[in-house]
Formats: sequence, C-alpha cells, structure tokens
Amino acid sequence: MKKLVLFIFLSFITSSAFSQWLWDYGVSAGVSNYLGDIGGREKTRRDFVADMKLAKTRWNVGAFVRYKWRPRVSLKLAFDYLRIEGDDKLSTNPGRNYRNLNFRNDMLDLALTGEVFFYENNDLGNTYRYKNGFRAYVFGGVGGYYSNPKGKLNGSWIPLQPLETEGVHYRKVGVNVPIGIGFYFTFSKKHRIGYELNWRTTFTDYLDDISGNYPTSAPADATAASMSLRTPELGAQSIDPNNPGAYYYTVNSDNTPKFAGQKRGDKTHKDSYTTMSLSYSYVIRGKSSFYRGHYGNFFSKKKKAKSRKIRAKF
Repeated sequence: MKKLVLFIFLSFITSSAFSQWLWDYGVSAGVSNYLGDIGGREKTRRDFVADMKLAKTRWNVGAFVRYKWRPRVSLKLAFDYLRIEGDDKLSTNPGRNYRNLNFRNDMLDLALTGEVFFYENNDLGNTYRYKNGFRAYVFGGVGGYYSNPKGKLNGSWIPLQPLETEGVHYRKVGVNVPIGIGFYFTFSKKHRIGYELNWRTTFTDYLDDISGNYPTSAPADATAASMSLRTPELGAQSIDPNNPGAYYYTVNSDNTPKFAGQKRGDKTHKDSYTTMSLSYSYVIRGKSSFYRGHYGNFFSKKKKAKSRKIRAKF
C-alpha cells in the first residue's frame, strides 16, 4: 500500500515538473495555386512561380496533428482539401489562347512530413517562465492526393478523366513530395499560431488533364471530342494558323477540325501545386523522456537510469 501511495505521489510530482508539450493538433486555411500546362505569360513554359496566374489563386482548408519527436525535429500528419484552376483565356501566350482549354480540380491531400527547426526561442520576452515561444522550420516528406479535373462547357463542369481527351488513361490517385518552410508562435504553452508555405511536386502531368498531343483521331464520344479540341469555339476569325506560337490542328476539306496528334501540352514537365496557409493548434501535454525513463516502469525490475538535468522545453 505504501508503494502504491508513493507511486501516485511521484507520478503527480514528476508529471508536473518534467512534462513536455509534445503534441498539438489544429486547423489551417489559406490559398492555393498550381504550375502546369495552363496559364503563364508570353512564353510556353517557365518553372516554379514564374508561370502562375494569380487571378486563379483559390482556397485550401486542412487539419493536422504534430508530434515533437526530437528537440529540433517534429513529425506532422496533415490533411488538406484544396482547389486549383486554370484558363487559357488569361494567358498572354497566343498559342495557349488558341488552344482555349480550362479546368478546375478539387483535390484531397494527405501528407507526412518532418519539420527541422533552424531557429527557435522558447522564452520570448526573457521572462524565464517559458510560456511564449517562436520556432521557424523547413520541412519535407511524402504525401498522396486524389485528383479529379473538370472542364467548363456551356456553364457546366464536366469530369475530364473518363473522357480521355488525349487518348490516355491516367489515375486520379497519386504520390507527391511536399517541401516548404514555416513558423509558429506559442502562447501560454497551449496555443500556436503559424504560417506555412507548402510546395508539392507530383509524378503526373494530368492535374489539368493536359500533357502531350491531341489524339490521332477524334474521340467517338461527342462530349470527349468537344472537350479535347476547343479552339473552334473561338470562331474562324479568331484563329491565326500561321502564328508560330499556336497549338496547331489540321482541317478537313470542308474546313472542319481534324485530329492529327499535334501538340496539346508540354509532357516534359510534371504538374505541381502549392498552398500558403495560416494555422491554429492546441498543445497537449505528454510525458518527457526523463519521466518515462525514471517512473514509466516503477514496478519493473529494470535499473533506473542516472538522472540528468534538463532544460524546460515546449
């Protein structure tokens, strides 16, 4: 009985004295954009943010849980729901204007990342109470996504993947590699306000349903044919087939468009997307390694490790 009372007493004392704030869980909200075959300026393709259209910046929302694995490393599992969009009408590249494609994609994203802190201050204001802090970090990891691009035709958004507009079947589910940078402030040990920029590289070129060439022959389905080749919607007076920037297509003897496998997209680059978000999370207390090493096995026969001094962390 005395051992039990002593165990409860020591558990309470060490839980208060040597606990660490290891876990936090929260929500995020922000904006999203993408880099692919739609958008851009006068050139055909430029990497990273140079080819993005800010007018097509859309939203993202998410939830996450984070665990402080090491003093300077945290692990984070995050789920995001986001939208990316593009429209050739906004491009200053004549060829993309003539191509006249558009898309919208509501995506689901799940990722596991590791955060490495390159700067931290666990006692903002030098109060010696370690209640307010700041951390900045870089991160990287692996993730998966669900993609379902749609094109707008006559006011309706039509799923494009089943239509095989380029004669290619691609999957809606894939793998990505998220990397980025972020920071967060901690207030009263329990509340965190953060910012994060997350860039996801994928291994597909079909987030926007565009990658290679037009099919060699028109799809049998009328809707698929309409969504594959959309230049005729502009009207003959708007088309300059002699413009070297145009995405060409040939015509039949009656001047109707003929699919002949010409360029429709840039298959030498994969698609990617990014999110920029603010977050709030709530920190919960977990046992420190000191506690687990000394009191986690009170009734076991394992020899207790030698005690060592630790500095308060959160």
